[in-house]
Amino acid sequence: MMVTFSRRAVMLAGLALGAATAVLPGAVQAARTDLTLGIRLEPPHLDPTAGAAAAIDEITYANIFEGLTRIDAQGAVQPWLAKSWEISEDGKTYTFSLREGVRFHDGTTFDAEDAKFSLDRARGADSTNAQKPLFSGIESVEVVDPLTLKVTLSQPNGAFLFNLGWGDAAMVAPESAAGNKAKPVGTGPFTFSQWVQGDRIVLAKNPEYWGEPVRLDKATFKIIADPAAALAALLAGDVDGFPIFQALENLPMLEADPRFTVDIGSTEGETILAMNNKAGPLADVRVRRAISHAIDRQAIIDGAMFGVGTPIGTHFAPHHPAYQDLVGTYPLDLGAARALLAEAGYPDGFKATLKLPPPAYARRGGELIASDLKKIGIELEIVPLEWAQWLSDVFKGKNYDMTIVSHTEPMDIGIYGRDDYYFQYDSPEFKKVMAELEAATDTDTRYKLMAEAQRRITEDAVNVYLFQLAKAGVWNAKLKGMWQNAPIQANDLTGVYWED
Repeated sequence: MMVTFSRRAVMLAGLALGAATAVLPGAVQAARTDLTLGIRLEPPHLDPTAGAAAAIDEITYANIFEGLTRIDAQGAVQPWLAKSWEISEDGKTYTFSLREGVRFHDGTTFDAEDAKFSLDRARGADSTNAQKPLFSGIESVEVVDPLTLKVTLSQPNGAFLFNLGWGDAAMVAPESAAGNKAKPVGTGPFTFSQWVQGDRIVLAKNPEYWGEPVRLDKATFKIIADPAAALAALLAGDVDGFPIFQALENLPMLEADPRFTVDIGSTEGETILAMNNKAGPLADVRVRRAISHAIDRQAIIDGAMFGVGTPIGTHFAPHHPAYQDLVGTYPLDLGAARALLAEAGYPDGFKATLKLPPPAYARRGGELIASDLKKIGIELEIVPLEWAQWLSDVFKGKNYDMTIVSHTEPMDIGIYGRDDYYFQYDSPEFKKVMAELEAATDTDTRYKLMAEAQRRITEDAVNVYLFQLAKAGVWNAKLKGMWQNAPIQANDLTGVYWED
């Protein structure tokens, strides 16, 4: 007997069967292998060895580029392209054993010649590396054989292996290094796929990766600058999450939504009111101390960060065991601030510029700081800048009075000893402490020197130390393997996957 059904009946039956299948116990659905993450800032380019912007490492670190060592989610140093090393008794010579079978994304082999090229390029006279001082202690780099590299330092450096884990120390190839800004070629588990300016950067799984394969086939970094647009994209499912979520006022709502995971961690980001120590009144330590006394840190955390952040009194991460709690050095005291200004010859205050980069903490915080300083007679002209302008005008050109920025590089207190750094702080005493720190390998000794360095820059009121930037991550509750903390500026996707 033949039974016939109308087209409508067949369609309805199919829909019903599909719905039933979707809820059948034990039904197996393949886990997703694509990911779209929202990011606030578009990088100026994609070469971590040639730029200071954190946005570069946030896309490329451990994903596209790799170093001889690597900083893990806990901030510890791990062997990476160097599988092991030996250190001479005098602490000056490091002999690295490199991994076999490593290739760059263009198919060229990674070996000791490439490692030598990378380190020599970073420390060379014409280097454009933003962290060139990290490599200044290297006396020589020698290729022993294709898988053995010898690096000799001019003096022992207890932080050397950690420094090699920065994105600035990524291994690059002479065949492709010149083009890495636009088309990065590394050794990592993801390859560069596409960059649509102003919209997105796309990575693809590297099928020829030397190590453990990643579980994502495709990762897209979607550029969304506006906090309101970020929230809308998250709620609509246009993005799967934000490693660093800007719309902090919405965190309570998102925490109550079972679709999302809200993960508050810490960063290495010391957020400061940076002051040009050679600009007019700011060259006087009494003026800088007055400014430090006039600013209400907690009000800035509450007003600019919706209460998310830890007050700091020096340029050092509070989660580090060597951290010194110096927040009480400059308590909010307008009377003391006015007295210091008068003593410095500015009883009526003065005028200055406050140049602000794009992040919300800077733009919101700038208005609050301008209000605070107005109470002691300092009139600030607020000048909003885009990142390219800020890097050119403030960071490189030193053409500013004050600015607000988060320094997210790990263990970066050494920047206060650089003659050409944009703070323009010059202290022979501080440099002496840093020289002793670089030579020290004993942990207790290093921690004591770190403490002394922290106290010195706070006493000199080089900058106003505001708060430690928190890492407020929000993502789909089924997404696993995202970093809670940011011990280095990275969105490491190597362990990220979707729960079945």
